[in-house]
Amino acid sequence: RANRFLINDLNKPLLDLLQLIIETPEEIANAYEKLWHEQQSDSIGHYFSVRDEFNRSGDSRLFLYLLARCAKGAVRYNNSGDMNQSPDKRRKGTIPATMRKNIQGVSALLKGKCEFSSLDYKVILKQVAKTDLVYMDPPYQGVCGDKDSRYYAGINHSEFIESLDELNARGISYLVSYDGKTGNKNYGEKLPNTLNLTCVDINAGRSSQATLLGRKEITIESLYISPALTKRLSQSQPTKAREFTVSESCYA
Repeated sequence: RANRFLINDLNKPLLDLLQLIIETPEEIANAYEKLWHEQQSDSIGHYFSVRDEFNRSGDSRLFLYLLARCAKGAVRYNNSGDMNQSPDKRRKGTIPATMRKNIQGVSALLKGKCEFSSLDYKVILKQVAKTDLVYMDPPYQGVCGDKDSRYYAGINHSEFIESLDELNARGISYLVSYDGKTGNKNYGEKLPNTLNLTCVDINAGRSSQATLLGRKEITIESLYISPALTKRLSQSQPTKAREFTVSESCYA
């Protein structure tokens, strides 16, 4: 069981939002409740006003509201790096009481146990030790390329595979959520067999995108387990560890 966590993401406003949720839950819950109630008279106009202010200030307290209100729950960015996703006109976002409960639950689990950073994932991977567990959630290959300006950032597929190979050589325990499929559509290629990873297919439920298009399709996500972690799990010997959560942000 991990007793310390390092959470890293290139998207600084998102990283700051996670820190607010974990360390000051009432502050972010109150900010969300205020914004949610302010939208009642003109929810669409209010959304665009909040989005404009967020793009000017980068205030993560505004970001939570935008995440709850944007279409498909998908954040997109223009060439200037500004969020440009439109609001979902069918709903007004999670009600404040439910959002507060969710925030409090996350904080109860993680408060006082986390460090936060917004660095390139390769910098973080150089810090890990054999006693650590790394969870990586990079963009799907089929959804976000490294030059797709609709999204915050992507990663280079070849460089990522090289990084995983280096982790294997160092005996690092890690998990990767990387590719998957919805219906008959595959998101990228499987990670290469040369990495000797164990792949587990996980049913992630009905695809929201397919539902919007009138199709009933299930999303399957692939979870890869490193050789070192597979060995640790087979030995079933509990150890104290830090958990590193590393992601290169991409919202689709």
